[in-house]
Amino acid sequence: MHLHRRLGLIHVFCIASGAMISSGIFVLPGMAFAQAGPAVMLSYALAALLAATGLLSTAELSTAMPRAGSDYFFITRSVGPAFGTIAGVLNWVSFSLKSSFALVGMAALIQVLMGVDMRVSGVLLGLAFVGINLAGVKEAARLQVALVMVLLGLMLLYVFRGLPNVSAARFENFSPGGIKAIFSTAGLVFVAFGGLLKVASMAEEVKDPGKTLPNGMILSLVLVGLFYVLMVGVTVGISDPSTLAVTLTPISDGAGLLMGRTGAVLIGVAASLAFLTTANAGIMAGSRYLLALSRDGIVPGILSRTREKTGTPHAAILLTGILVILPQFLDLKTLVEAASLGLILTNMLSLVSVIVLRESGIQNYRPTYRAPLYPWLQIAGLIGFGFILMEMQEDAFLISSGLAVFGFLIYWFYGRSRAMHESALLHIVQRLTSRELVSGLIESELKEIIRERDGIETDRFDSLVESCPVLDLTGPHAKDDLFGLAADLLGSRMKVGPERVLALLVEHEELSSTAISPHLAIPHLVIEGSSSFEILMVRCLDGIYFSGEAPAVQAAIFLAGSMGERNFHLRSLAAIAQTVQQDNFEKMWRNARGEQALRDIFLLARRRREPAPSQP
Repeated sequence: MHLHRRLGLIHVFCIASGAMISSGIFVLPGMAFAQAGPAVMLSYALAALLAATGLLSTAELSTAMPRAGSDYFFITRSVGPAFGTIAGVLNWVSFSLKSSFALVGMAALIQVLMGVDMRVSGVLLGLAFVGINLAGVKEAARLQVALVMVLLGLMLLYVFRGLPNVSAARFENFSPGGIKAIFSTAGLVFVAFGGLLKVASMAEEVKDPGKTLPNGMILSLVLVGLFYVLMVGVTVGISDPSTLAVTLTPISDGAGLLMGRTGAVLIGVAASLAFLTTANAGIMAGSRYLLALSRDGIVPGILSRTREKTGTPHAAILLTGILVILPQFLDLKTLVEAASLGLILTNMLSLVSVIVLRESGIQNYRPTYRAPLYPWLQIAGLIGFGFILMEMQEDAFLISSGLAVFGFLIYWFYGRSRAMHESALLHIVQRLTSRELVSGLIESELKEIIRERDGIETDRFDSLVESCPVLDLTGPHAKDDLFGLAADLLGSRMKVGPERVLALLVEHEELSSTAISPHLAIPHLVIEGSSSFEILMVRCLDGIYFSGEAPAVQAAIFLAGSMGERNFHLRSLAAIAQTVQQDNFEKMWRNARGEQALRDIFLLARRRREPAPSQP
């Protein structure tokens, strides 16, 4: 069962922004300043650029495969279900632990203000967010929008009040640690952007995902990244360096300098909202990984069940809620570091997925948004993430390795016999070795995804294409030879003598050439008899000689119908015309692998479709 598409651009923007804005800006700037000095602004900007490599690649993958579970789904379809399962488990645990850590931060604030035990308030907050998510994704997203808008307003107030008070003298010794310190600090603050891709796991619930997802994610990164740099710059420009280097509340301290206790309270409210939006986004996104794993048979099927009224995966949300609540009783520091490392690893696998899917030549990999600067963007991202990995602590590596092993064991002992998926990596291996390794399963799956994504309703022309004969000829041919082959096939299907079909084809060709371009011909004929209509598709990469103006036609689409089908004959010509006018038609036709791939060019074309008329 598909999830309901209820999320618009504002929801995508707020889920992505709310997942990012947390301790990375309200806690880390002081620690980062101690390493890089005033150049910490550049460190945040560099971290944003690195996050952009993962964002742009994930945006491409999400528009090609808008399914719950985002990078789990992409990685499974690109490099295989074993790696996909590991990524899915890592992401589920990572998002859940980050949500748990956010609740701890909020619970600590409640304890200071109200004296309520942190564990009690943390559990109650966790239960509240689980309940909101069970009520429906739209309800959870509306809450996210309200929280994020107030949060961004308070951040804007801090920047607006702070810029006029910035002292240029605070930036004189701009980079005391040099370039190395700027880059190493970028690795430290990358966690501030760690939640950016959470919203991709909800792609199946986004309206018009081909446009909404990339636009919302890019807008979120640009705006939040700009806020980060400005807020850090203001904080550096108004704070005493020795105090800033040791504080764990740098933004709150800065607000106190600017606006007194009122400012500190307002930023305390902003930090609280940031923790709440991170927790809410984590539960929304994390539960979708369990849903995707369950759909593929990697984990039990109960986790993919959705409530009919709300369309939410209730079992997956409940299990994610348990993982969010339980760590309230544990020391989270190392676990959160491990969660960050897990997110970095899955970001890297997403970058690899783009490379594998593009190089595989899979025809039905059709993202509506393509990451720029391929493959250099992905290579730069892999190098940058590799640098960050070298800065991580050993304990985080051990915990992440344990989670990766756990994910692999789930796949090996439970999911391996149930998950039947074909990866794009096999297509690359087949191309390099000329061995038959693939069955077209991934092409079929992507075709259904595109139909659902683009709202393609199958019409009569599509139905005929799906079952029509296809000839994939080798060697050069003359049109007379082709007409003979076509007459035999069409005659037998229409129950008409092949001699009659051949005579009509030749007669029509003598009146006017059916080669409408040097690449394409559309031979068609109208024949007496009962109502019937047939299509024949022919590819000949070595060329079919039609005339001096069209000596090497590679695509020939035959249309044959009775007198009563004249109107549908015209509609079929229009459907073919709309398809072949696509910019990449000739390339797709040449590169299509097999008969079904040739049919899919027409079946997935963006064209006007009409309900099939009732047939006598």
